[in-house]
Amino acid sequence: MTVSLSHVHVFVDDPDEALAFYRDALGLEVRNEVANDGFRWITLATASQPEIEIVLSQPHAGRSQEDGDAIAAMLAKGELPGILFRTDDLDATFEQVRAAGTAEIIQEPADQFWGVRDAAFRDPAGNLLRISQA
Repeated sequence: MTVSLSHVHVFVDDPDEALAFYRDALGLEVRNEVANDGFRWITLATASQPEIEIVLSQPHAGRSQEDGDAIAAMLAKGELPGILFRTDDLDATFEQVRAAGTAEIIQEPADQFWGVRDAAFRDPAGNLLRISQA
């Protein structure tokens, strides 16, 4: 039996802003975009791992008002779990994200005491992303 990761969900409040960040700043490729009941979700993947898709979805999509409000509140606080990416050129990736101007820079590339060199950003919705050197 084989089990593998296929999708990771990321909540965003504005799909267009999120798309500009994940597609244009990070360089992910759009795989699918679906509108349903006033909401939409977008799936993206990296060229190096096309089998793993990131799903951008809105907090209220497919949820009760109460649950959507709770997720939206956590998103607004920046309290949802972050996403970790890996790149073969951290400095170039960092400069690409910085130049796009769609993310808040939290930490410039730095060597960490646990042995990783990484940088940190917040996407337009406030999700924390860390990108490490492969």
